[in-house]
Amino acid sequence: MYVVIVGAGEVGSSIARSLADNHEVAVIDIDGERVESLMYDADILGIEGDGADLDTLAEAGIEKADVLIASTDDDETNIVTCGTAMTIADAFTISRVKSAKFLRTWQQSRRAFGVDHMVATNLLTAENIARVIGLPGARDVETFVNGMVQMAEFEIQGSSPIADQTVAEADRYESLTFAAVLRDDDVIIPRGETVIRAGDDIVVIGSPESVRTFAAAIAPDSNATQNVVVIGGSDVGYHTASLLQDRGIKPRLVEHDHDRARELAEELEGTTVLESDATDREFLEREHVADADAVVAALDSDEKNLLVALLAKRLGAQRTVSVVNAGEYVGLFEAVGVDVAVNPREATAEEITRFTREYDAEKVAIIESDRAEVLEIEVTEESVLAGRPIRESIQEFPAGVVVGAISRGGELVIPRGDTVVQPDDHVVVFVDAECLDTVSDML
Repeated sequence: MYVVIVGAGEVGSSIARSLADNHEVAVIDIDGERVESLMYDADILGIEGDGADLDTLAEAGIEKADVLIASTDDDETNIVTCGTAMTIADAFTISRVKSAKFLRTWQQSRRAFGVDHMVATNLLTAENIARVIGLPGARDVETFVNGMVQMAEFEIQGSSPIADQTVAEADRYESLTFAAVLRDDDVIIPRGETVIRAGDDIVVIGSPESVRTFAAAIAPDSNATQNVVVIGGSDVGYHTASLLQDRGIKPRLVEHDHDRARELAEELEGTTVLESDATDREFLEREHVADADAVVAALDSDEKNLLVALLAKRLGAQRTVSVVNAGEYVGLFEAVGVDVAVNPREATAEEITRFTREYDAEKVAIIESDRAEVLEIEVTEESVLAGRPIRESIQEFPAGVVVGAISRGGELVIPRGDTVVQPDDHVVVFVDAECLDTVSDML
């Protein structure tokens, strides 16, 4: 597959590196130093120039491209790039946008703007935040098979009832699979005798009901999330509050700008909008932020988000979730005390990745910045899994593969050793990053 990526920022570079080993990739950016740096890191064709310009696209070989990904930081540039490419090529076009207004227009008429698929970064980020808030204790949450299957990642605290238990002792849930234990830099595929330690991150896959039951069991002191404070009336903050409203939660949203606060109050009927500076400790104390089940820091500044999240945590808020625009700071935020750091660019790269997987995954979730992936695959006749018990077929896969759940005809099937996978089943599979290239030819 030949892929042309316009924009060598965090999103474009991440996608380029993930594709370069198995595909031909060309990257266009107006910043020559970015292009040169990426060419040193990955086996790609780098072109300095304007990706919305027809001549530059032609230089990148757009006529033979299978996929064009427009991933600059400017919405209009990305849309124009896709429209320009459409005039001379048949490539599948993907446009990244920040504003959901373009997404709404595109949804009214697919292929509007010459875009085959549109990814709205701010809305995706808000959806990730809403999922994490809805599951107490979770660090990451994704759904598969139209919501029938859920994947969640939890950090195990020293006070958790399953700390120091084996997986066999902790596995008391009928429709739940322990997919992986993330310990330091290691990805451990759990066996019955694997001991779960405090500080481990556990990845589980199962029905949403079983995942919620597991969440309540490992963190019994966590409350059902109802009292939520969103700090910042940014586009991400707005979408987060709107999604929480739709789920029956009545959040409070804090916005400093008078005009923006009035606008949000008119649009978010189920949200209490407060006009104030959220870095003011006295204000946070008056608003009883200490009693909040979750505080979401969604300001336009990473530094202010860190300050607000740590201040809310110090006051006593149960959980803090912070938007982090600089991907390299995600680990830092979580290391100093923020419970969950969400990077919009990572969420965007994850969504775009789904369209570039050679094994045609229905959905892809990236775990811990490419340490592993969870894939939804529709099983074909040619798959190693088809028509065989899992205990037999799994022997042919590398050690870092776990079948987490199966959907058959709209029903959830819990995978066991003697479960026979059928063609047309939708299978949710955990795959260690080191195994991805091998597994792609087998699924």
